[in-house]
Amino acid sequence: MTSRVPPPSPVPTETAAAPAAAPRPGAPLLSLVFPIFNEEQVIPALFERVEGVVARLTAGGDCRAEAVFVDDGSRDASLPLLLAEARRRPWVRVVSFSRNFGHQIAATAGLEHAKGDAVVLLDADLQDPPELLPEMVRLWREEGFDVVYAVRTEREGETWFKKATAALFYRLLRRLTNVDIPADTGDFRLMDRKVVDALGAMREHHRFLRGMGAWVGFRQTGIPYKRAARAAGETHYPLRKMLRLAMDAVCAFSYAPLKLATNLGWFIAAGSILYGAVTVVRYLVSAGSFEPGWASIIVVLSLLSGVQLITLGLIGEYIGRIYDEVKGRPLYLVARTAGFRGEPAGAEGPQE
Repeated sequence: MTSRVPPPSPVPTETAAAPAAAPRPGAPLLSLVFPIFNEEQVIPALFERVEGVVARLTAGGDCRAEAVFVDDGSRDASLPLLLAEARRRPWVRVVSFSRNFGHQIAATAGLEHAKGDAVVLLDADLQDPPELLPEMVRLWREEGFDVVYAVRTEREGETWFKKATAALFYRLLRRLTNVDIPADTGDFRLMDRKVVDALGAMREHHRFLRGMGAWVGFRQTGIPYKRAARAAGETHYPLRKMLRLAMDAVCAFSYAPLKLATNLGWFIAAGSILYGAVTVVRYLVSAGSFEPGWASIIVVLSLLSGVQLITLGLIGEYIGRIYDEVKGRPLYLVARTAGFRGEPAGAEGPQE
């Protein structure tokens, strides 16, 4: 896999664009995918920013565009807002789940419903700036990269704890796996159709898309950007979900936890043998007056019990994932869709 990250460049902020021209014959279709969960506060600003960028991309008629919004069982007014936008803008597609299935599954559904020659996966909270799309498209069309991922050089609006743990996680993950997963990246990336199809063939339930995107290979490059704070609302990835995502990532791409349990078992076994030898020597040296205490026994038993429980827990994590896979349930269930009308209507982009 070829990977490079060019020097940082300023992110354009202007949204003005010329009116969209009729698409030229054979113009490639660009699909934008947005997982949505309780984002009613962000949706108006999101459409304003996306509309301007899509208009710039389609202004010359050499590119078409669509946007696929996947509502992941939102409990606020997100779905009604999306459906209203789909009626107003013919380039908008909406997929609504029957319940909440999780961010990675929603992103997967968006990739599977997108029809584009290239697909861009973005978060809806505007931390992933849509203004980077023209440069991503250029690297895809002119330089032939199959994957263009965004690399976070700065993370605004996040605590030092989250920044530190995120940096530690990516570097630890790279050491635990044999997959070259780029550090300081998220799901924000452009993928060629063959990459999207390759991801679609991977039906695992516990998904870590940025790792899966690295696993499939192809020509990849990075583009640096400053990750802004959320435009509105609160994060949907608290510590609990971050830990679960980290466990999914490690278990999906590494057997290191199982090997750790094995190595820990050998270490404790060696320590126990050594401790036994020391006890025998002390008994012989003390000429039979040695009185063993119960404290050492309790410590050893407690340590071994803890190690056994940890080992069983690690094994259980893998067995649980096997159980989820063999059940053969679908990754998600769709309650309704909107905006899908065969050949993407209005794919020439929004008018300004």
